[in-house]
Amino acid sequence: MITLPSNQIAYLTALRHDLHCRPEVSGDEVETARRITRELTALGADRIWQGLGGHGVAAEFTGRAPGPTVLLRCELDGLPIREINTIPHASQIDGKGHLCGHDGHMATLLGVAMRLATRPAKGRIVLLFQPAEETGAGAQAVIEDPQWPEIRPDYAFAYHNVPGRPLGEIGLRSGPANCASRGMQILLTGKSSHAAAPEDGLSPGLAMATLMTALPALSRGTIADADFTLATLTHANLGEPAFGIAPADGELRVTLRTMTNEGMDALINTALHKVAQAQGELVTDIHWHDVFRGVVNDADATDIARRVAHDLGHEVVEMATPMRWSEDFGRIGDDGTKAAMLYVGAGTDMPQLHNPDYDFPDALLPVVIDQFTGIVDRILGLPDT
Repeated sequence: MITLPSNQIAYLTALRHDLHCRPEVSGDEVETARRITRELTALGADRIWQGLGGHGVAAEFTGRAPGPTVLLRCELDGLPIREINTIPHASQIDGKGHLCGHDGHMATLLGVAMRLATRPAKGRIVLLFQPAEETGAGAQAVIEDPQWPEIRPDYAFAYHNVPGRPLGEIGLRSGPANCASRGMQILLTGKSSHAAAPEDGLSPGLAMATLMTALPALSRGTIADADFTLATLTHANLGEPAFGIAPADGELRVTLRTMTNEGMDALINTALHKVAQAQGELVTDIHWHDVFRGVVNDADATDIARRVAHDLGHEVVEMATPMRWSEDFGRIGDDGTKAAMLYVGAGTDMPQLHNPDYDFPDALLPVVIDQFTGIVDRILGLPDT
């Protein structure tokens, strides 16, 4: 297998810095998608799909003989977080930043595209630049897009960089790999009254106080437990900021998290029961946001990634427990695709993901480009020249 030469790594590094300067949040990735499309066109992709599930882009590199389809996925979107870095390529968009490393993930797949100038022996590779990963909406929108049947892969791989782990370490786990999660928004509506006569109104205060205790109490165990559940209270609002009004309206936001999708179904039912018990005569509306299915890594796909990592001499860690954070990649394997997520160390001294001073480590690019190219080589075969 051929590693990209230094001039191409330098180009990808500069491209990554440029993407970092111009982040676009979920659903707004218009210019990012255009830039990616230009790069893929210049690299000679055999086919390009645009507008996938919003602003998604996919590119096909066709092998010389029939064979399976291998999909590699990355993300287009940044975050609505103000970056505080003083680096030359810091975000130029106020209140937005590539503080999860998706700029590096995009540069990685473009590096794989460079390597695919020499086509595989068989099958095809599809590089997917997915929109709206951060909200959990992007993968589902891509799969529901009319263009998806033309793309649907036999194998799918993705990675996420993991601060706090040694640079370049490859973390792997067959089975549950990222938690399922969703945001639960509870709106309580009663009747306002004068603060001197609260009995003439219907305040959501007591119901909110009950739920602020009852819902977090649904948390059970640790991530090492199969029945792990976590309910995190993230927001509460009651009435108006005044002294003369007994409140009519209240809002709670809670994030639900479980090891498995089946566990999420059970936790939702229990949470809904707690709300019904507390609401009394109040009118309650419940809305769901940022819905992520759990990532479940296929054993065969994970083993392929493991063998490649060992062949390349990468440090490999078998993860004892899943990641507590969620990933939109979980939907890619819903229809039988053999899918696996890799977790690549970004350095032990790196700020955490979504921190305002996070920046993807450029030294990771050649590591993951080689890893993904090796996966393609193992499944489809890549010439040495």
